[in-house]
Amino acid sequence: MGPVCTIMVGRLDDWLKVLAEKENITIEPGHLEWAGVAVFKKTYKIFEERGYRVRLLSAAFRNHMHWSEFIGGNVVISPPHAWQVRFNASDVVVRPRIDEPVDSRIVNELHKKFGDFRRASETDGLSIEEFDSFGATRRTLRQFITACHDLDGVVRDILIPNPDVT
Repeated sequence: MGPVCTIMVGRLDDWLKVLAEKENITIEPGHLEWAGVAVFKKTYKIFEERGYRVRLLSAAFRNHMHWSEFIGGNVVISPPHAWQVRFNASDVVVRPRIDEPVDSRIVNELHKKFGDFRRASETDGLSIEEFDSFGATRRTLRQFITACHDLDGVVRDILIPNPDVT
């Protein structure tokens, strides 16, 4: 398959929703669902133009567009089982959409209202040093660390059962 670069499209959507609440930002309903898609498509176009051999991988599914908008691209789509079942049962038309740009009105509104969307979507929007402190990155790392901690607890309870619990 070769090297892949994962874009957790839903995690950017999630982060912008948090910011909208924290900063009292009003935005057209549904526009936040397009943030990750817009960044993925822009990144895909840049990778294609530059001839990068690495393929983008779509992960962190929140809606069908995290699959359907990338159909036709030389990409990896990695839905969890539940989403794959949902896609298989859906009436979403399977047709190439990777080269269809996200509506410029949506992208412009996201750019206007969210500095973090601009940072995520612009070619040099985030420096390497800024990446670890980016809100979507921190939320992801915290969730992964929590999951690892929870797994440690499960393993501990299997290997060393709690004698206080029957």
